[in-house]
Amino acid sequence: MGNNKKFVVEANFIKEACNLNLTLPEFLLLLYFDNVDDAVFDLDLISKKLKVEKDIIFNAFNNLLSKDIIKLTSEKNEAGKRYDKISLDGFYDYVKESRNKENKQKLKEDIFTKFENEFKRPLTGMEFELIKTWVEKKYNPDIILHALEDAVYNGAPNIRYIDTILYEWNKKGYKTKEDVENGLKKKYENKKLEETNVFDYNWLDDYDK
Repeated sequence: MGNNKKFVVEANFIKEACNLNLTLPEFLLLLYFDNVDDAVFDLDLISKKLKVEKDIIFNAFNNLLSKDIIKLTSEKNEAGKRYDKISLDGFYDYVKESRNKENKQKLKEDIFTKFENEFKRPLTGMEFELIKTWVEKKYNPDIILHALEDAVYNGAPNIRYIDTILYEWNKKGYKTKEDVENGLKKKYENKKLEETNVFDYNWLDDYDK
């Protein structure tokens, strides 16, 4: 890190670091590693850069390791000498998982709004509880929305029809929207193959027999 380079702090970084309940030294050390291209644990350099006592930096470093937020990986330099490099994969994996959870939660919340928009009315208590059961215990959100789209397309936007669709898809092992589309594609291809076999059949030979 150059002498004049300043730390870059993104809003998401601060948010995820706060979710991890990091101490200030742990946060600063993680921020330092996130801003350098080839992160190594140089205690003297880091203490000087962060203006934090060495023993505090050392404790923060060990805490980040014990929480699997950072990891040590062995690398070779150009001279072939091995050194320990800091990996932030643990932190990035946590960020990715956290965002996935947020996206799934948002999708779940959007499902109820989508149903009300398609039904053109507020959901009844029974409908709300049934959809909640689908989301929390039975089906992926994307396949629920696909079933809703299918029901609307067929002119039957009602909860029982959609429940039947989901039940049948689940029996066939369909877990995602892609599974449904692949199943329909396979069914269509099999139907076309049956029709081809019928037309290819030599009816005259069968008649002569």
